Amino acid sequence: MPAPLRLRLDGDALVQNWCTLDRMSGTAACGAAVKANGYGLGAIEVARRLADAGCRDFFVSNWQEAAELAPLGLTVSVLHGVREEDMPAATAGFARPVLNTPAQVARWKAAGGGACDVMVDTGMNRLGISTDDIAGGLLDGLAIETLMSHLACADEDSPINAAQRDRFAALAGTTTARRLSLANSAGIALNGYAFDLTRPGLALYGGIPRHELGTIVQVVGLEAQIVQRRRVHAGQTVGYNALWTAKDDTEVAIVNLGYADGYRRNFSNSGRAHAGGAELPVLGRVSMDLTAVGVDVAMTLREGDWIAFEYALPHASQTSGISQYELLTGLGERLARVWI
Repeated sequence: MPAPLRLRLDGDALVQNWCTLDRMSGTAACGAAVKANGYGLGAIEVARRLADAGCRDFFVSNWQEAAELAPLGLTVSVLHGVREEDMPAATAGFARPVLNTPAQVARWKAAGGGACDVMVDTGMNRLGISTDDIAGGLLDGLAIETLMSHLACADEDSPINAAQRDRFAALAGTTTARRLSLANSAGIALNGYAFDLTRPGLALYGGIPRHELGTIVQVVGLEAQIVQRRRVHAGQTVGYNALWTAKDDTEVAIVNLGYADGYRRNFSNSGRAHAGGAELPVLGRVSMDLTAVGVDVAMTLREGDWIAFEYALPHASQTSGISQYELLTGLGERLARVWI
């Protein structure tokens, strides 16, 4: 059945963003993080478009995500490495593990030690083996395609960035790795962090983690249908907890979108929608499945009409106080994904 709410996804904008990041990566190859179902947009459709544009390296979090991309025949790296129960998939050859721990390294070596990637911790203290492990010979004998690390503070001007870069640069030539990779989206905007391969995520999808990425364009549009139009009289309230009171008689549209779809309660009394060039304020509390908007300036809108919600990621993040990453990856399954 046709869904009453949808994401309008701009495939040309997605490709344009990758091309921008590819140029900013200089001589380094530019990959793409398509984990979390392509940051909520749909990993298969995202990866197919980026592969057609020239992207050759893709990154997911686990083997379930890698298996979904397997029919596309892409070069995929699994960032969380390989558990014992992942070994049948990992040895099937449709993706490479990014080894993160001594136990994962031992497991991979015991299985024959085929091509792999390795994550090294340079100061984030999240995933990765230690530089001491490398110095101690842990990786000896591995066929490493890419040695990588991850920046903790790339979206800020922090001395931690340079410290991580220098620790990572010091590892060049200490392993069999063919390539080095450090920069995420924000890291691409920093000078001297690209190494051989960059791994953008957020900026591909319209997020702007640093002002230097200001040429990144919006990919996601959020739209929903009106369920009911009603007139709210002066003094009456709208929605849960009566957070909005009409000062005058007001035309209100109740829209088929709510926090179960990823349109967060933080947009209550602060979000904006648009129809025919008119700006429509969100009125009262966003509920699970419904949101009220004021439509005094859009008198022709009726039940069943579509309206577009403001969802440019930097602005939506500022309005809601929710990170751009969460605004993307929290988009619900009830939203139809429509590529334009």
